[in-house]
Amino acid sequence: MISEDKNHHLKRKNKSSTQLIEMAEVKLLGVGGSSYSRRVEWALKIKGVKYEFTEEDLQSKSPLLLESNPVHKKIPVLIHNCKAICESMVILEYIDETFEGPSILPQDPYERAIARFWAKFLDGKCLEAVGKALWSKFGEEEEKSKQEAYEVLKIVDNELKDKKFIGGDNIGFVDVAANYIPFWLEIVEEATGVVLVTSEKFPHLCAWRDEYLNCSEVKENLPDRDTMLGFFKAKVLAATVAK
Repeated sequence: MISEDKNHHLKRKNKSSTQLIEMAEVKLLGVGGSSYSRRVEWALKIKGVKYEFTEEDLQSKSPLLLESNPVHKKIPVLIHNCKAICESMVILEYIDETFEGPSILPQDPYERAIARFWAKFLDGKCLEAVGKALWSKFGEEEEKSKQEAYEVLKIVDNELKDKKFIGGDNIGFVDVAANYIPFWLEIVEEATGVVLVTSEKFPHLCAWRDEYLNCSEVKENLPDRDTMLGFFKAKVLAATVAK
């Protein structure tokens, strides 16, 4: 989880100032294999914003990262006009409010509130339950952890009934918040041998996953699958040895 740097605030820009902002320098400090970093990259792609990506070594964090996020010292960090914005979901809203292009959040205030609700659920309770279940074979209460994951995934599956994306016809804020499900989840399932999502259990979720991965902004900007699988297999091996 990436914590919020509360010193940064979002401000809506008018059209003329936005045009000037689009000409300014945009940098992203992150890790290519991180779902949190990819959230930000995909949002920038949706908006058509050009940016410079700096790969961070989390074992030896750069002075720029430590200076940009002195509170939590975590990625991702978006640097725009020499100002740093931290925490992936906060960055998504900043991108949506700052740059022209397709909206990531709905325009209607009620719909925006609903989108934030589901994004918080997916980034919080759902992510925590799924992560716990995927690594439960290396801890206690394995079956209980799986059941808790099934419960939250069923909520998501029900929400996706008769929908192409969670936010409607196009990929949006909530879909980006759930980006760990279509790509990372399946890889960790293969690495750990713990399978949570099947088309029999969650047909709507699986249909959404296929649509999501075929979205151009996502499909063209995924981490290398073999590299990610090797990374998680190494984690499984380390966990097995430790156990």
